[in-house]
Amino acid sequence: MAPVPNDDAPDPPTNGEVAAILHEIGDLLEVKGENPFKTVAYHRAADAVERAPFDVAQAYGAGDRRPLAGVGPAIGDKIAELAATGRMAFHERLRAEMPATLVDLLAIPGVGPKTVATVWRGLGVETVPALREAAAAGRLRTLKGISAATERRILAEIDALASRSSRMHLDRAQAVADGLAARLADAPGVVRVVQAGSLRRRRETVGDLDLLVETADPDAAVARLTSLDGVERVLGAGHAKAAVVLRDGPQVDLMVMPPGAAGTYLVHFTGSAAHNVALRGIARDLGWSLSEKGFLRLGPDGEPLAGDAAELRTFADEAAVYAFLGLAFIPPELREGGGEIEASREGRLPSLITLDGLRGDLHSHSDWSDGVHAIERMAEAARRRGHAYQVLTDHTQGLGIARGLDPERVELQRSVIAGLNAQFAAEDAAGRTPPGAVPGFRLLHGCELEIRADATLDYGDELLERFDLVVASVHVARRQARDELTRRTLAAIRSPHVDVIAHPSGRMIGGRPELDLDWDAVFAEAARTGTALEVNGSPARLDLAPERARRAIEAGCLLAVDSDAHRVEELGDLRWGVDQARRAWAEPRHVLNSRSLGELLDWVAAKPARV
Repeated sequence: MAPVPNDDAPDPPTNGEVAAILHEIGDLLEVKGENPFKTVAYHRAADAVERAPFDVAQAYGAGDRRPLAGVGPAIGDKIAELAATGRMAFHERLRAEMPATLVDLLAIPGVGPKTVATVWRGLGVETVPALREAAAAGRLRTLKGISAATERRILAEIDALASRSSRMHLDRAQAVADGLAARLADAPGVVRVVQAGSLRRRRETVGDLDLLVETADPDAAVARLTSLDGVERVLGAGHAKAAVVLRDGPQVDLMVMPPGAAGTYLVHFTGSAAHNVALRGIARDLGWSLSEKGFLRLGPDGEPLAGDAAELRTFADEAAVYAFLGLAFIPPELREGGGEIEASREGRLPSLITLDGLRGDLHSHSDWSDGVHAIERMAEAARRRGHAYQVLTDHTQGLGIARGLDPERVELQRSVIAGLNAQFAAEDAAGRTPPGAVPGFRLLHGCELEIRADATLDYGDELLERFDLVVASVHVARRQARDELTRRTLAAIRSPHVDVIAHPSGRMIGGRPELDLDWDAVFAEAARTGTALEVNGSPARLDLAPERARRAIEAGCLLAVDSDAHRVEELGDLRWGVDQARRAWAEPRHVLNSRSLGELLDWVAAKPARV
């Protein structure tokens, strides 16, 4: 039955507000002990709503049920109800059954849904402060299943939670994981160390680190981790697993994999909850129970066979695990429950872009604007990376805080770039191409063009047409209304001289929200004009976010994966951009800078004809 409109209802909730409600429903269902398929469904729907390129509640409330992966008819009905009445009866019913503050307890490392349910029903504990008080008073240990050691650990985790950053940017997580893996790799019996979890899926931010160690000596691997310098607390250490908290760092969970049987461990500890739940469902349909340890044959009653009839199947690698389930290998970046299993079954998985597949970088800065290093140094470093081209895109005059270039300085910079290209060509002709470089490298002259608050561009057409490539972006007047912000972005997209929209949403992860744009309009116009949308590799940006980038690809848009480097070391940030492009299902054909120098310049030259 359709919800009855409420004339007094507030404006439809934002995507973020709807997502928060759906996430809370998933958490409450988990505490309640509901089927994991159901809890995952709500979290998956929340993620889809949060990244949707349109106002979901407004559309659903008006009867416009646009397809949204993860939002089925039942959840769609609840969103429409929320939009029309300002209420969601199912959410309110769950809140009436148990306190909503119980979900806060799940943020404490080591405190799962069963423990939350136990302390709530046994002691009436509903909040983190109440849990701390009960633990300090020694009351948790009176409950079945909670020992004195567990009580002390919970107390320590609560005290540490406030002082420990909850999530790390991808580059920081990678650096910590690399250091740990190197120190574990030479422990006795270790065959290999694999970084798993959200880090292996290349999520934008990472909480805890998951390390898988294939070894014939599990105790040695556990002992090595727990004895490392920098370990603040050991949360647990057993024969095949351990958990520690690093000083000024994250929690690290280690799991040991038996040699030659690592396949299911790698799958289990890499995939998201939604991905793994779906795999377990496929396995059950085939008559098997899937866990990290392998496949157990199920009997007629649906339970694993026991005794002499028991059968366990293990595999050495992940490809064999997926093949056993009738699936093609799914790259880690796609294991998010976003249609990858269906694509695998139907032979539709993309051939993902790789770092080696990029021929150049379209966005970088020098000390002429807000960069650190000189043009010469940036160009030489880019050349030695083996690229065919690098585009220098210093800021334009309207961004005074970044020392943007006025037209006179643009012309001076153009002459510097011409001189460098002549020098590179002479070195190539004399056989003095430096190590790592390929003959023919060219530094292209571009700019990062400011899109002004009134939707005009910072340089006129006559100057813009002289650049090799132009990226445009919004930095000022970010608080304008959606219509104004969208109008500014569309104005740049429609310019025959703008080739790429840099960091289109303008977000800084954990620090600055996205611009409030009409993304459907942005994607449609970028596809129509052929203007590329950037996936910015700066770890603090990673913008477009993968969900938006995937939507852009589906709308027919072209992407550009760039470093936005302001110093030599940041040229390597291309790797993080490629990670996010892969999460967006991007293939080389979707990425502008996978093209050769000649192809890129031909594309730029043809842009006016596409408007």
